[in-house]
Amino acid sequence: MPWTTRNYPESWKNFEPLLRKKAIDIANAMVKDGYTEDQAIPIATAQAKKWFADADPSELKALAKKDVTRHKAKNGPSGARLMDDDLVVSYDPEEKDWIVKSATAKTADSRHRTKAAAITRAKEIASKRGTKVIAKKRGEA
Repeated sequence: MPWTTRNYPESWKNFEPLLRKKAIDIANAMVKDGYTEDQAIPIATAQAKKWFADADPSELKALAKKDVTRHKAKNGPSGARLMDDDLVVSYDPEEKDWIVKSATAKTADSRHRTKAAAITRAKEIASKRGTKVIAKKRGEA
């Protein structure tokens, strides 16, 4: 069930109304994308505070009118759904660099000039996720 402007986490009760609405918007989008509520709340809180501090009057006005309970799921794997994927290090012949990406991701996490640098980055990510690194050879699909 999505959070609303009347039903939201206790930790947001003292927020300015538009700050709280932005946090609700972000958290609802994250939950729709596969994050748990426990994961979404602190991330949404931090992102909403940053957004609110930098928002101009037109952005605040648009947010005031927005329905923050409706979010469409993204096509394909993203966000939390990629967290369990192994990381793949492969060579991109068009860009002539090594890429690191989750196995089912559409875009790379990072690009590197050397395979060693790409593997180092993949190992950093994998150690945080508890997943494996699959290092492919140049030209291997």
